[in-house]
Amino acid sequence: MDTPDQVGKTTSVEKGSSLWADAWQRLKKNHMAVFSMIVLGLIFVLCFAIPIAGNAFAPEDDAIRAADYWLKDPNNQNLNNTFASPSGQHWLGTDQSGRDLFSRVLHGGQISLLVGIVATTISVLVGVTYGAIAGYSSKTVDTVMMRIVDILYGLPFLVLIILFSLLISEHMAVYSAYIIKEWKWDSVTVNKYANLIPLFIAIGALGWLTMARVARAQVMTLKKLEFVEAAVSLGLRKKTILLRHIIPNMLGPIIVYTTLTVPGFILTEATLSFLGLGVEAPNSSWGILLQEGANYMETHSRLLIIPSIVFSLTLFALNFLGDGLRDALDPKAAKD
Repeated sequence: MDTPDQVGKTTSVEKGSSLWADAWQRLKKNHMAVFSMIVLGLIFVLCFAIPIAGNAFAPEDDAIRAADYWLKDPNNQNLNNTFASPSGQHWLGTDQSGRDLFSRVLHGGQISLLVGIVATTISVLVGVTYGAIAGYSSKTVDTVMMRIVDILYGLPFLVLIILFSLLISEHMAVYSAYIIKEWKWDSVTVNKYANLIPLFIAIGALGWLTMARVARAQVMTLKKLEFVEAAVSLGLRKKTILLRHIIPNMLGPIIVYTTLTVPGFILTEATLSFLGLGVEAPNSSWGILLQEGANYMETHSRLLIIPSIVFSLTLFALNFLGDGLRDALDPKAAKD
């Protein structure tokens, strides 16, 4: 007969791990996804940390503007120094107006990344809510809600964004003037980001359609599983079941699709800015830099190549990260 000590040794229980812990372990094995995370982190640091540090840590008594202490003013023109080659003063050279190209790429990255992140956040909130309600409602409600989505899909996306953005811009101009006058905020900063809010809302408010379909498909699958049936048998309300049981279990596919949505919205902003309908001058975005560089690609190709490389790196990194998350969060992979 085994002693208690022997029984304890032979019946040791292996410690389990959660789905998210397993997913993280699988993601770390995907070298391309990990490299993409590093690239995205570096791009975020360059676009956000360096300009903020320049404003925060520049000496107050310096003769140069605080924004020029660590990083040149992206809108400061010097017509005597146009198309300058890369140097110690201008790391990537200057553009057709003598503005520092390195600074314009970083500040343009701020706008492009903010458009992608904020618009994606809006589309996720609207799309997941709409899709979850449609998927868990009755067949009639589901049919009506999804037919509305189909109708919106048939409308020209870019045209609607342009019209919606112009409509909101009229109201934002009034609010910006009020903030500058009453709150005494810096007019340059207020106008810079106030002009972006219509673009955020327009892209996000009209870009939730695919997210709604993804969320509905997940809800339609999950509501047939045993844990949802158990919650129904306990008499829980539909709202509680959706918020506590269904939506948390569909976060994996939603996160994956979100990483693939961000580059799409960045590309939409770049397209609008390339057409002259996005970010207003003199502010820059990657789309505006591509537009300006395209005008000089035969004589000064550097103005097109440099922002193209940064823009492409960001899009590729987001797509590779999305693919890595898809593989890591795949339930079938957890069984391997």
